[in-house]
Amino acid sequence: MAEFEVNAHRFDPYKNFKFLVRWDGRTVAGISKVSPLKRTTEVVKHRDGGSPSTPRKSPGRTEFEGVTLERGVTHDPEFDRWANKVWQVGAGLGAEVSLADFRKNIIIDVLNEAGQVAVSHKLYRAWVAEYQVVGELDANANAVAIQSLKLEFEGWERDYEVPEPVEPSFTNPA
Repeated sequence: MAEFEVNAHRFDPYKNFKFLVRWDGRTVAGISKVSPLKRTTEVVKHRDGGSPSTPRKSPGRTEFEGVTLERGVTHDPEFDRWANKVWQVGAGLGAEVSLADFRKNIIIDVLNEAGQVAVSHKLYRAWVAEYQVVGELDANANAVAIQSLKLEFEGWERDYEVPEPVEPSFTNPA
C-alpha cells in the first residue's frame, strides 16, 4: 500500500512548519508553534486466582494532554478574548467565567509545501487553562516577544473528510 494514494510520486512525509489553527470559523493570526497532540490510555491489569502468573491487560481511561499554542505578541486580541472568557478580572463575584461560550472546537490543519490542507485534526470542547500574555523580556536578547495559550479539551480526532490534495506541478517555459 502506498503512503500517498493521490500523489503516488511523493515519498516524503509532510513537514511540520506549515500549518493553520482555526476557531470560530476563522484562521487565528500568527501562531508559530503548536505542541504535540497526545493521548494516553491507562493500562488496567487484572488476574484471577487460577490464571498463570502474568496478568492480563486491558485499556482503561484515556486522557488527552493539553496543547500549547504560541505566537508573537501583536495587536490581534483573539488570545485575550478567549482567555478572558475563562476568567475575567472584575467580572463580579461568581461571574468570572463565561459559561455559555468559554469552550471552542479547534481545527489544526497541516499543510503540504504548496500550502494545501493535507491533514486536519479536530479538538473538541477546548478551553484556556493557562495564558501567558508575554514571555520573558530581556533587553540583551534578540528575539520576538511570545504569548501562549495552553488548551485543555475533551478529545481530538483526525478529520477523514479532508482528502489528500492533488499536488501542483510546475514546468518552466522554454
